[in-house]
Amino acid sequence: MKTTASSIEGSRQLLFIDGRFVAPKNGNYIPSYDPTTGAPWYEFAEADADDVQAAVTAANAAFRNPEWRRMTQTDRGALVRRLAELVRANADTLADIETRDNGKLLKETRAQMRAMPDSYHYFAGMADKLQGDTIPINRLDTLNINLREPLGVIGMITPWNSPLMLLTGTLAPCLAIGNTIVIKPSEHATASTLALAELIHEAGFPAGVVNVVTGTGKSAGEALTRHPGVAKYVFTGSTATGRRIAGNAAQNLVPCSMELGGKSPHVVFGDVDIEHAVNGVVSGVFAAAGQTCVAGSRCFVEASVYDRFIDALVARTQRIRVGLPTGDDTDIGPLALADQLSKVESYVASGVKEGAKVAAGGRRPQKDGLAPGGWYFEPTVMVDAQNDMTFMRDELFGPVVGVMPFRDEGEMIRLANDTRYGLASGIWTKDIDRALRFANEIEAGTVWVNTYRSASFMSANGGFKESGYGRRGGFEVMHEFSRLKNVIIDYSGAMQDPFVIRLK
Repeated sequence: MKTTASSIEGSRQLLFIDGRFVAPKNGNYIPSYDPTTGAPWYEFAEADADDVQAAVTAANAAFRNPEWRRMTQTDRGALVRRLAELVRANADTLADIETRDNGKLLKETRAQMRAMPDSYHYFAGMADKLQGDTIPINRLDTLNINLREPLGVIGMITPWNSPLMLLTGTLAPCLAIGNTIVIKPSEHATASTLALAELIHEAGFPAGVVNVVTGTGKSAGEALTRHPGVAKYVFTGSTATGRRIAGNAAQNLVPCSMELGGKSPHVVFGDVDIEHAVNGVVSGVFAAAGQTCVAGSRCFVEASVYDRFIDALVARTQRIRVGLPTGDDTDIGPLALADQLSKVESYVASGVKEGAKVAAGGRRPQKDGLAPGGWYFEPTVMVDAQNDMTFMRDELFGPVVGVMPFRDEGEMIRLANDTRYGLASGIWTKDIDRALRFANEIEAGTVWVNTYRSASFMSANGGFKESGYGRRGGFEVMHEFSRLKNVIIDYSGAMQDPFVIRLK
């Protein structure tokens, strides 16, 4: 792999179409900004409808190319494993690029990149295990079978907060199944996806199997999500954008798989060790500067320990170290976007206006070593929160948690479910019966008990309500990106009555 963060700086990044890096047809490029300084550090190609057309055409041609179409499942799995080992060999380089692009802590991006090869290996192993069925039928001399086959071209629109990790969860199984892909990464973090494209080419995937078109939602995203040559879309991002993508896809009767916004409840009962629960809440909302869809940004605490919990949470929050994402002792780096910083500030201000109080944080940090143009915000605890406050209703995607007390389980469940989102949830309790009741009654796709942000590519996950639909991970995802074909074979040798439908 030749690409490094140093080689990207000051460069113009190209599109990856049909196995080659190519310039955009319109000649346009867009600056990408370093979150630690707010200054541009490279330019990426602004793809338009013509570039998207070229990418989708290449992907459809690759899907029908015998080099890919007739490749055995075992050989396809071996190719995915080869990519896994290239990712492993270049994990730290990929991490450096992604941290520079979106400001996520280097120690976290390194952990993600070093874990990603296991996901590729897992799904590579599924390539020759995706099986159909033989179905009983009430007729002798007739074989009724279901075949499972790839869908075709998959359009993937990826986010800026964890581009490669979230891409892997669908890219790996789609490659194992035999689909082809057009990726449109977020315009706020494109560099690591283009670096991965270099590894895909090096691994030996046929030209056109994976394509990357960069640009804005308006220039590239609209063209991709309206294209009739795409069989399914994958999107991770905001609910508002998800609605637009689903609407575009519906014009071509194309399905989607979406992981959208979240406003996840994090519940603490009085029977747990307070310090343990505080660490869990801190991890759940402040990790990645709060820029995760599953962030536990609504914290409900049993009234009997509410004051003690707040004291411990504020003390712990004030010890969180804000700094450069490359620092070994940094706990929180910058937000990824200037607009996101302004949005977080406005939500904190609206919370104060509606009656909440800032118990910790609440402003941009004043600290030596941080560039004044960097997009930093202190981890923030808001107390006296109410579930109907704007910052408690909307996903703000930043390091802010609102805390409020509850009296009993019934009230807690009502408050926790009183949201239009349903992505994740967490509960801290020593009572296993209570934990199981919570798991049964909470309206969320993931439930964590005495932990938070634990994840595995071996289990399916996804959202309820406005947090999206479709599942990623585990064997379930193999069904999400393949289709069933029913085949009925009469081997009796006798012609049936042509005017009677055989319903048995």
